[in-house]
Amino acid sequence: MTARHVLVVGAGPAGLAAARSALAAGAEVVLVDSAEEMGGQYHRVPPAAFGAAHPERLQHHWAPFTRLRRELRAHPRCTWWPETAVWALEPRDPGEQGPPRVHLLHGPADGSGRTRHVLAPDALVLAPGAHDRVLPFPGWELPGVFTAGAAQALAKGERIAVGERVLVAGSGPFLLPVAGSLLEAGAGVRAVLEANPARTLARGWGSRPWQLAAHLGKTGELRDYAGQLLRHRVPYRTGRAVVEARGTGRVEEVVTARLRPDWSVVPGSSRTLAVDALCVSHGFSPQLELPVAAGCALLPSPAGEFVRVDGEQRTSAEGVWAAGEITGIAGAPAARAEGALAGWYAAGGDRTARALPRLHQVRDQGRDFAARLARAHPIGAAWPGWLRPDTLVCRCEETDYAALCAAAREESGAAARTARLATRAGLGPCQARICGPTVGELRARLRGSAPDARDAEGLAAPSSHRRLLAQPLRLGELARAPAPPPPGHRADGGPGSVPPRDPGPELPDDPAP
Repeated sequence: MTARHVLVVGAGPAGLAAARSALAAGAEVVLVDSAEEMGGQYHRVPPAAFGAAHPERLQHHWAPFTRLRRELRAHPRCTWWPETAVWALEPRDPGEQGPPRVHLLHGPADGSGRTRHVLAPDALVLAPGAHDRVLPFPGWELPGVFTAGAAQALAKGERIAVGERVLVAGSGPFLLPVAGSLLEAGAGVRAVLEANPARTLARGWGSRPWQLAAHLGKTGELRDYAGQLLRHRVPYRTGRAVVEARGTGRVEEVVTARLRPDWSVVPGSSRTLAVDALCVSHGFSPQLELPVAAGCALLPSPAGEFVRVDGEQRTSAEGVWAAGEITGIAGAPAARAEGALAGWYAAGGDRTARALPRLHQVRDQGRDFAARLARAHPIGAAWPGWLRPDTLVCRCEETDYAALCAAAREESGAAARTARLATRAGLGPCQARICGPTVGELRARLRGSAPDARDAEGLAAPSSHRRLLAQPLRLGELARAPAPPPPGHRADGGPGSVPPRDPGPELPDDPAP
């Protein structure tokens, strides 16, 4: 009997935990990520060329992570491919079982010598993570306006402070670690603005307070970040948001306003603040291109769409498991537990393993945390009141709100695809990754109760997550023949060439790396 081949996409907390548990179950593992180093956004590591020591105070659980990174790199059954993009998932031939074939590009994204690979694993674990969602407002396209995640990535991975007078604004607890990373990088943070008022936060976090005991680790992290803000005298204000950015050539000042619980602006509450950088996040959008390409069913929720999984993290697509933010925004501990479960079951691990009940418990506690997070930091329904006719809703194609309104009024623009072609919203380089959820929500509001017109027969339902190519590639790369798979792995879906090996250690009790 040959070892099972498990391909793990994403090397953040969920993907690392999946790789470790799949190895523990005796599988051959290929772990891929588009970054140069393991860790994802949570454990972002400076490039090796920098030669920079990583200050542990910037990270929680840093020492366990570094141990896990060394373990995976040294493991004889683990192949680590950094700077590797999954650009397409190809369904198996009719009658052939297994997950989709995975098309990879290995090499620096801006390099010309990337190699193509096609793998046909026995099991596929998807853990690609999420990115910031930013609601549009006048001036958000100005240079100097960053997503909070981008600003944190520069601070943690490049040691770059995005400005000397920085404002962090939006909604969610992620604003606190972003401000902390900026302070450590030397930025001057003027304030942190949470759009939801204090009573909304209290109602969401204070519901069934006895259940918060299961999240003491997160409480400790938040306490550390709050203490950091206090030491640097950075105010944290609730019920206030940035509703406009201004500047000539780049952001120079922002207009903030007090918000009602529905995020409508309180008249007369506007204030102007001089800044040289603005970092904004209104929650997260899961990266669903690969799950949708694999045929995974999605589950709608008040916080958006996520991949539907069963108790073993198995999706509706054959041979595909999912973990991390694509199944719900619940934080790193839950992502680790989900990844550990997905990797173990994907590798065919023993379903009576003694660590499984604890992992299921941590995963379920994470789902409770996700629900609590959604209640405490909702996106208010009245946020479109911030928009003006000339406010861009799609920065790539410079589509403004007026164009979107005009398309919604036209009968010819009643179908989602037709409206997209008419306005070009979502057709730029990001391919609706940033603007897609927002444009979809605005279209639904503008059309009111009017149903969308039907698209052409035979086409799949329109979705901002459906892309034939998940990542950009050059025509030369597409034309080039695929290179052989890594040793021990197969590209044709036939019998594997790896002899059976003794299983690794028992599934760890603690999902944290």
